[in-house]
Amino acid sequence: MRHMGASLGQVPDEALLSGLTTGDQEIAVAFVRRFQRTVFGVAVAVVGDPQLAEDIAQQTFERAWRHAQVYDPRRGSVRTWLTTIAHNLAIDAVRARRASPVAPEDLDALLGAMTDTPERYAVAEEGSERVRRAVATLPREQARALVMAGIYGMTAREVAARESVPLGTAKTRIRAGTAKLRAALEREEER
Repeated sequence: MRHMGASLGQVPDEALLSGLTTGDQEIAVAFVRRFQRTVFGVAVAVVGDPQLAEDIAQQTFERAWRHAQVYDPRRGSVRTWLTTIAHNLAIDAVRARRASPVAPEDLDALLGAMTDTPERYAVAEEGSERVRRAVATLPREQARALVMAGIYGMTAREVAARESVPLGTAKTRIRAGTAKLRAALEREEER
């Protein structure tokens, strides 16, 4: 596939994203093909439901198309921007489905499932594996706080209450876990 003298497979991510605003169908297809595995992987890692993850992936690409003009490369790569959109949409989906908060004693089992279950690896795509691996490297208390805040949408105050720690400690755990997770994902992305 060639476009304006260059193969779309060789076009930088930022240029491909910019091309979405032109309405060129060929560019849109190339963009989705380049990032579909990563976006789906992030979504399925959060929601654990492949069908729902497909819906989230579609919403992610629609949002990227609508907001391509506001992408700022100083804030991260296109891949990071897309995974953030997918992650946020997946969290919204989990919140919408959540009938009641997850008990803290169940989080260890959830974190174990996120890292140890072979079936999860079989279903998950590259992106979800990256996120799970990165979460698994975090200190347990940071991983718990990050999952409670990031996936289950709990506030820092709710995390503090669940973990029986001061509010400042909960905030520090969430902030440190988020920074370490972001750094680990960026290091892996650079490889």
